[in-house]
Amino acid sequence: MTNFFSFSFKNRIAFHYILSGALLIALVFLFLYSIVKYNVNQHINEGIQDELNKHLDDVTTDSNDTYLIHVDQWRAREHNTISVNPVFVQFYDNNKQLIDKSPNLKSANLLLFENQNNNLFIDTSLNDIPIRQIQTTIVNKNRVVGFLVVAMSLEDFEIVELLRNVLLVIFPLIIFFLFFIARFFAGRSIRPVNTIIETSNQITQDNLQMRIPLPTNKDELYVLSQNINHLLDRIEHAIEREKQFTSDASHELRTPLAVIKGTMEVLIRKPRNQHEYEEKISFCISEVDRLNHMVDQLLLLARFENQKQNIKNDSVYLNAIVLDVLARFSIKIKNKKLNITTNFSKDYTIASDNYLVTIIISNLISNAIKYTNNEGEISLLLFDTSNNIQFSIIDNGIGITTSDIAKVFQSFYRSDSSNHETIKGTGLGLSIVKRLCDLLNIEITIESELEAGTIINLSFPIEKLK
Repeated sequence: MTNFFSFSFKNRIAFHYILSGALLIALVFLFLYSIVKYNVNQHINEGIQDELNKHLDDVTTDSNDTYLIHVDQWRAREHNTISVNPVFVQFYDNNKQLIDKSPNLKSANLLLFENQNNNLFIDTSLNDIPIRQIQTTIVNKNRVVGFLVVAMSLEDFEIVELLRNVLLVIFPLIIFFLFFIARFFAGRSIRPVNTIIETSNQITQDNLQMRIPLPTNKDELYVLSQNINHLLDRIEHAIEREKQFTSDASHELRTPLAVIKGTMEVLIRKPRNQHEYEEKISFCISEVDRLNHMVDQLLLLARFENQKQNIKNDSVYLNAIVLDVLARFSIKIKNKKLNITTNFSKDYTIASDNYLVTIIISNLISNAIKYTNNEGEISLLLFDTSNNIQFSIIDNGIGITTSDIAKVFQSFYRSDSSNHETIKGTGLGLSIVKRLCDLLNIEITIESELEAGTIINLSFPIEKLK
């Protein structure tokens, strides 16, 4: 059975169409045949019954219970009546002996059956010609004085048999031709599928710009083609991001390694005093720390690149997170003599992943501290609206140019880093923040003006714990 249904999709469509069509045609043919057969049967039976009633009227009985046949009336009616189907009539007495019969019977006789067959239509034959007859009793004063048998040829019924044979011959022919017609239209219907197959076979990792042509009709195949094109768009963008990420990561990792190698080569060229060794080794340690921090951020970014699983849904206390982050950066804040102000009118709680929210807030506050000048000011605000909770970080630091705001979320991108060489960074912090905000359904916006400061707004959705 499996091998039988393993033919092509086009043939399967045609087969299922033919299967349903064959069933419908068979029902129509059966209905047609039944109606014609019923009508022909009714016509013959009514004709026989009508002749039976007419001939009963031609019979009278005398005082001796002998019935008389009005032969003259009978013969006259036969000559004056147009009849396509011949009628055979035969009379019997009460002893079932033949009395008279219609001339068209000639030497043949109609059969007289047992009394239990009286008034029943019986199919029999006359000289090998199929006929249908009915017999009835001739009654006088509640006594049977004879029998009347009337029969008609079943030649009209041949049309029913002819119809049956014609339908049996036509049915497979119709199904045969209908299959090829259905196969033709099925082929035209699935032509967009063939286009999808041909186009998808041409798409490779190096040829992702190709797209499947959209069908003219906006049907299910149109939606399928459109969804596949959208999938190809996402795959192409993901691969481009991966290529760019790999290129940037290799460049960023190679730089501190090259610096460390160059420093070590300088140290071994000639003997140095202790101070020079300590200075160069300290520099190398700082580069190793920078390299280690970059690797940690790369791993963190890769961890949340394309997945949402394992994200927790806990009660997150935003006030506590902000205060913990400030405590963690207290030394840097003290060294730069920054003025930090917080404005929390009440305790704010959201349903989210505490660890990931902490990373977001920590990176943003770290950037604010890093890019704010000494003795600068940073304001941290928490407030709620009708639909969400807002967290704003406002600083009066170096700011970001308008053209760079749209790029700061890209991996390894650092705004105007050449003019701020003393500010170390990897360019991954905001990329991680953006990725985590997308995962947690947190909206982040940046407003900034060069040399005036930056405002970063986080909008936390108010959701219930699951």
